[in-house]
Amino acid sequence: MARDLGPGASARRGRLRVYLGSAPGVGKTYRMLDEARRRQERGADVVVGWIECHGRKHTAAMLDGLEIVPALHRIYRETEFREMDLDAVLARRPSVALVDELPHTNIPGGRNAKRWQDIEELLAAGVDVITTVNIQHLESLNDVVQKITGIPQRETVPDEVVRRADQIELVDMAPQALRRRMAHGNVYKAEKVDAALTNYFRVGNLTALRELALLWVAGRVDEGLREYRSTHRIDRVWETSERVVVALTGGPEGETLIRRAARIADRTIGGQGDNRLLAVHVTRSDGLAGASPAALATQRQLVETLGGSYHVVVGDDIPSALLAFARANDATQLVLGTSRRGRVNRFLTGPGIGETTVDQSEDIDVHMVTHEFTGRGRLPSLGRRHSRRRTVAGFGSGLLLPFALTALLSQLHHTVNLTTDALLFQLGVVAVALLGGAVSALVAALVASLLLNYYFIPPVHTFTIGETNNWIALLVFAAVALTVSTVVDRAGRQTSRAARATAEAETLSTLAGSVLRARESSSGGSGSAIPTLLEHSRTTFGLDSVALLSRATGEVIARSDGSGEQAAERDTTEVPVGSDALLILAGRRLPADEQRVLTAFAAHVAAALERDRLAAVAAEVEPIKAADRMRTALLAAVSHDLRTPLAAALASVGSLRSPDVEFSPEDQAELLATADESLVKLNRLVDNLLDMSRLQAGALTLNLAAVHLEEVLPRALDSLPDPQVPVQPLDLDHVPAVLADPPLLERVLANVITNALRHNAPGAPVLVTASAHQDQVQIRIADRGPGIPPADRDRVFLPFQRLGDTDNTSGVGLGLALSRGLAEAMGGTLEVEDTPGGGTTMLLTLPVAEEGTL
Repeated sequence: MARDLGPGASARRGRLRVYLGSAPGVGKTYRMLDEARRRQERGADVVVGWIECHGRKHTAAMLDGLEIVPALHRIYRETEFREMDLDAVLARRPSVALVDELPHTNIPGGRNAKRWQDIEELLAAGVDVITTVNIQHLESLNDVVQKITGIPQRETVPDEVVRRADQIELVDMAPQALRRRMAHGNVYKAEKVDAALTNYFRVGNLTALRELALLWVAGRVDEGLREYRSTHRIDRVWETSERVVVALTGGPEGETLIRRAARIADRTIGGQGDNRLLAVHVTRSDGLAGASPAALATQRQLVETLGGSYHVVVGDDIPSALLAFARANDATQLVLGTSRRGRVNRFLTGPGIGETTVDQSEDIDVHMVTHEFTGRGRLPSLGRRHSRRRTVAGFGSGLLLPFALTALLSQLHHTVNLTTDALLFQLGVVAVALLGGAVSALVAALVASLLLNYYFIPPVHTFTIGETNNWIALLVFAAVALTVSTVVDRAGRQTSRAARATAEAETLSTLAGSVLRARESSSGGSGSAIPTLLEHSRTTFGLDSVALLSRATGEVIARSDGSGEQAAERDTTEVPVGSDALLILAGRRLPADEQRVLTAFAAHVAAALERDRLAAVAAEVEPIKAADRMRTALLAAVSHDLRTPLAAALASVGSLRSPDVEFSPEDQAELLATADESLVKLNRLVDNLLDMSRLQAGALTLNLAAVHLEEVLPRALDSLPDPQVPVQPLDLDHVPAVLADPPLLERVLANVITNALRHNAPGAPVLVTASAHQDQVQIRIADRGPGIPPADRDRVFLPFQRLGDTDNTSGVGLGLALSRGLAEAMGGTLEVEDTPGGGTTMLLTLPVAEEGTL
């Protein structure tokens, strides 16, 4: 499956092709080498900048005939590593360079921290690059993959780097086929196969990773399709996937419509993906009958619970706004509720929103859903601004209704008098005013006055009025008609303004809710709300793209579905955002009334920018505050814990040196043992404090090397106060060597084992086991103690924390905090798990040392 983004790169910039896989071993590197050989056969100048065959003979065989740029050998912490020689590849200037493992982290000290940054330099130099990456290394999916596999990925690449690729090709393989390939020894060495199949490469893990890869690539394909349609101005819906839009008015029928639309989306092909259900509410100048902010908020929650998304758009012509939104999102089906208007209402106001939408829908299927509120609406508001159809109907009624009344009253002239005739004409004028507004009512009043004079005021059939009383009656009739028309028109204008203000307030309320949800969904509520604001403004105003630019540099700070460069090709609106930024909205020219709401959006964006700036300042200050807290806690803790062993040692030595007392050999030995134990404890405490200080200051020096656990564990046990501790190592000799600093790893194991012994059940041994998983080794230290509640598992790694489970004479609480810090400094992790059957297991994860590491 491939996605070609078209000729987006210029002639001076290389093109990037990415082979994306769901898991190691699916064949990304093999496919990359196959593509390289194909291009070489066509005459392209191809070199291998960096390749990782992982001992796979079929992959290595594909290198025959390809030029390989020699690797760069670098020394880091007295250990030699191999890296891609970026300068050599740039000097060679091939037309195509193969660079394997896109998310790789380079050895510190080089020009770039990550390999994808090396690739950016090659692309900028005009070199086409082919690379590989697995789905678990994408930054946005890192936490999802960790939940699936239980293994955190230390090396990640920003999604945008892969998304900008000119071509992305998915290398797919069924989980069962990948497991067979691994069982045959085509992925890992034989000693690693069993552990891999029972851990990372379980069928469930591989199936979930495969689904993530397929969905991610499908999303990029969808982006490319939308970009193509926008570039070529294709407005017709392409039914490449099913999307269902449900229109919400805020009325009581909303929940019924949402559930029906969700069922339709679930039954359609591809209906289980993202963005398959979209709910939209249209706000307009005259409002929507029965719209309730509380009801809309409830309906929004229901939509999001069902996996859909909620949108608000502004538009005076509701059917056109609904269809424009549906086409913009490539929707294939639109769900509407049947009208809540009664028969009289429909007769007076003409076709409703549903009927008009069906007439204009063209290639979008429209579902009219019945509900219990059908036909139970109210009569039309007296003050609504009238549509063009109603205005035309009003003029027609103003001309025809007086003639119809004249014909009727002419048949009844023997039974009704002039007063009745005038009142009936007056009623007709009021009806025309309700239907078509003031101008239509004036037309009706004029025609009615002439007909009343000609046919019913003596002398009849002439426009002459013989009696003064009839003159007065006719003038009163005209005055009342004019007054009613004016009142109706003024009420309509005031109601229209009020409804417009209500619609704007509703839009701003939805905006505020979106901002709050964006902050709450971010880690700790501290994430930036700017992307949410831009996306909300784009969908609300029906725009193609929204970009936030810096006034000083012109750089794009953030954007939604477009950029400032694209915006220059379409109608744009510029709105200042404070004094430092500019909001560029592209797609259509916004009228003045919508720009009032847009000003509020800009104010929120300015506030979000300021909030991000303050958050950055606060983040810079936080390390200083943390250091101050550390110093305060350190001074409070060491005042007792340094004094206790020091006082015991001084007392023992002082007693031995005292000439006043003569001690027996047994007493002398006991005093010397007390002094020795106290000094060992004091030395360990000082070492911990010094190492914690180095960790906090970032000044800890590491000497990473290949370390075998069966060698370092005995030394860690020997360093404990009681060398005869009940520790039982299991299965340590079959795991590969880890990349670690030997003395520091010894310290970590000693501290964790000491902690386990302190809390272990009497007589129960502490178990130490190890297993290999892909490129990591997991070491488990399990005790049978009371365990640690889940809420406290992060707190046990804070310095000077005992959580009340020991007395204050057992140390300053640095052991686990220092152990985690040392583990992370060596590229590993230290986490807490439950021991099956009760107790606590400390899980220490370290990277596997590469072959040849000393």
